[in-house]
Amino acid sequence: MEYQYLTRIDSPADLKKVPREALPQVAAELRDYLISVVSKVGGHLASSLGAVELTLALHYTFDAPRDKIVWDVGHQAYGHKILTGRRDRFPTLRQYGGISGFPVRAESPYDTFNVAHACTAISGALGMAVARDLKGENFHVVAVVGDAGLTGGVALEGINNLGTLQKKVLVILNDNEMSISPNVGAIAGYLNRIVHGQSYHRLTHEAEKMILSVPRIGPRLLRISRDLLDSAKTLLIPGMVFEELGFEYVGPINGHSVDELLDVLAKVKDNPGPTLLHVVTQKGKGYPHAEKLPMKYHGVTQFDVSTGAFHKAPAKAPSYTSVFGKTVCELAEKDPRIVAITAAMCEGTGLDEFSKKFPRRFFDVGIAEQHAVDFAAGLACEGMRPVAAIYSTFLQRAYDQLAHDICLMHLPVTLALDRAGIVGADGPTHHGLYDLVYLSALPGMVVMAPKDENELRHMLYTALSIDGPAAVRYPRGNGIGVPLDPEFKQLEIGKAEILHDGGDIAILALGTMVYPCLEAAQRLEAMGIRATVINARFMKPLDEELFSVLASEKQFLVTAEEGTEAGGFGAQVAAMLHDRRVPTSILRIAVPDRIIPHGAPNLLHAKYGLDVEGIVEKIKNYAEEFPLRSETRYRSAHQS
Repeated sequence: MEYQYLTRIDSPADLKKVPREALPQVAAELRDYLISVVSKVGGHLASSLGAVELTLALHYTFDAPRDKIVWDVGHQAYGHKILTGRRDRFPTLRQYGGISGFPVRAESPYDTFNVAHACTAISGALGMAVARDLKGENFHVVAVVGDAGLTGGVALEGINNLGTLQKKVLVILNDNEMSISPNVGAIAGYLNRIVHGQSYHRLTHEAEKMILSVPRIGPRLLRISRDLLDSAKTLLIPGMVFEELGFEYVGPINGHSVDELLDVLAKVKDNPGPTLLHVVTQKGKGYPHAEKLPMKYHGVTQFDVSTGAFHKAPAKAPSYTSVFGKTVCELAEKDPRIVAITAAMCEGTGLDEFSKKFPRRFFDVGIAEQHAVDFAAGLACEGMRPVAAIYSTFLQRAYDQLAHDICLMHLPVTLALDRAGIVGADGPTHHGLYDLVYLSALPGMVVMAPKDENELRHMLYTALSIDGPAAVRYPRGNGIGVPLDPEFKQLEIGKAEILHDGGDIAILALGTMVYPCLEAAQRLEAMGIRATVINARFMKPLDEELFSVLASEKQFLVTAEEGTEAGGFGAQVAAMLHDRRVPTSILRIAVPDRIIPHGAPNLLHAKYGLDVEGIVEKIKNYAEEFPLRSETRYRSAHQS
């Protein structure tokens, strides 16, 4: 498509120069550019396509960045990025050193709030509005929230507080009846009734006109009838719930009509108190493949625009997610107590097969991780064996529930933590780097990390046999390609596995670091450094006996983990050896204690020394400063 307008828009001020009647053409150009770029670099496509007209209307109506627009999650904010001076950089989307896939304050003054975890926009917007009023300033604050975001407790808490404080905030509910998966729950049904229940408004409007037409007594009859109507509103108009919470409810309106959006925004923008504008959109709008399969095109890799086919190399091994899903199904066949829980991520966590095989034992609770954990606790109280499959980064949202409602009661809840470690292009908000630390701090929690997909199966089996809480964390992406044992094996809690013997040093590797450390050990041996390699298996409890013996026998220990070094596996090993009065030196290989940017996982692994080359280099450099007993052999091999 030849762009008539888009290439001339470098800011919202430029957008405002476009004639109103030309905005549909801008929308078409914006969609075309979104599809063109995302097809090459990947990203969150369908949500942003659905929000194109809304984005244009917001920036045409409001004066950003003076007016604050807060996007919830940020999946729908690609058009916002393009219209706010980042069009030329948009092809660097989610690439290392490029722009983020989510709004980031440090990236642009138009990004008012860092987002990527759902449900935060209303609370953040309310904080901005309160600060505005305290400082005596005058600007608009708008929160753009997806309908799925209303299932989260934080969003409801924000609505409750905003309705109480009565601050001037416009909340736009972008309703496409989807999160990543189709929306579930009472709130989704409620919004659906609003969308399909507008005949009441038309009927009452016509009735009022008829009553007013009655000579002399028309106005009096109207006052009486309005009292009756108000009594019936709560039952007849679903939107009245928002009104009762202190909001002026407007809508629903067509989110793909620029004219309707502009007209309504002009009417509500200066409302003195909180307003909820209900906008109905279609996820994937304007790209037929995404319209037909919005879940498939929610987050995409590279694809062919004309056919919609994804460019993916054939997988050499099944993904950890798929192995988890199949394993839970196998275990549930044998144990009717097993139930599975997801927080709006059925496909993402691999539970789609379980949901079909065991529909009565599958529960999608929506974007509500806190509730998911407490729900699991209640199930466990009554003898069930719940498996809560939640991304590592999202489980952070339920930490109080883990501590207070799982560990305090020592309940047998199994936590399946997908996307643990460095996840790649989604970046800092999605890296699963802290679960080892925050889970191991909880008394009674067993924390495991498999070296491969076969061990993942055994760890899930083991976790479900424990009479207490257990977590299994595993990475995004494909497994190693090892054969899967036909029978499950129960692992001894807190016992590591010796994989390779070497006389000089010991490498204690956890989870995804095991195979890189095995390969690093082979290279080190050619340099004259003989390394014992341990598959630690357990972050908690540690194999204290084995690690203590190795610390006594070897010249130094190396710990390797794909998690933060601050309080992580290496720190726990060091603290344990200190407490046991075992003198040793430890080289800790981990993700540094800083915010890790977005980028391809292999690039980030190399950057932080978590790949084979990095492991070898770090151990080699450490050995050069350490009096190895095999120092002569090492130096001669190194020099050769």
